[in-house]
Amino acid sequence: MTESIVQRLRETAANLPAERVSMQTLAQAHGPAAHGTWLLLMAVPCLLPVPGVGTVLGLGMAALAAAMWRGQSSACLPRRVAELELSRTWAQRVLGMLASAYCVAGRLARARLSHLASPERRSWTAAAIGLMAFIVVMPIPFGNVLPALALMLIGLGLVFRDGVAVVLGLAMAALAMCVTAGVMLMAWAWGSDWLLGLF
Repeated sequence: MTESIVQRLRETAANLPAERVSMQTLAQAHGPAAHGTWLLLMAVPCLLPVPGVGTVLGLGMAALAAAMWRGQSSACLPRRVAELELSRTWAQRVLGMLASAYCVAGRLARARLSHLASPERRSWTAAAIGLMAFIVVMPIPFGNVLPALALMLIGLGLVFRDGVAVVLGLAMAALAMCVTAGVMLMAWAWGSDWLLGLF
């Protein structure tokens, strides 16, 4: 399964026909959709420095988290996310990064602790995805990296039914929350000092 996905993603990346590529096109290239695959597809572009992408995809991941929290077994891309377009270069990078992620996961991931890798109703996983999506939307320089990595690990865990990957993703999410909180406290302290100096 992994080899076929990796090959399909790389072939699609090499043969993208248009200068602008929609997320819907990338989703079709990816193949069968589920919570984990949608999460991966939306998390990977958040690692790239493309203005505005994090905001749109963060809202899409928040919608996915809400669907998981409600116990919905199926998911689809929100219209605004599906219509989001990337340049051909960035789309190729997204597909390449997805292919690399699947390639590595195919060697390391396996079905274990599967009860931790199912999108159950009102789960810690859904809550963590929602929190990471909120951080991705926030305008923090390089603030997308840790949340996106956490979401990728969770997504791979859901795809491969690997509870260990999900736990690692949750640990990365906790780290992302601590780092974000630290950045916000530093910004608040700096802003307070600046205001006090001004007045």
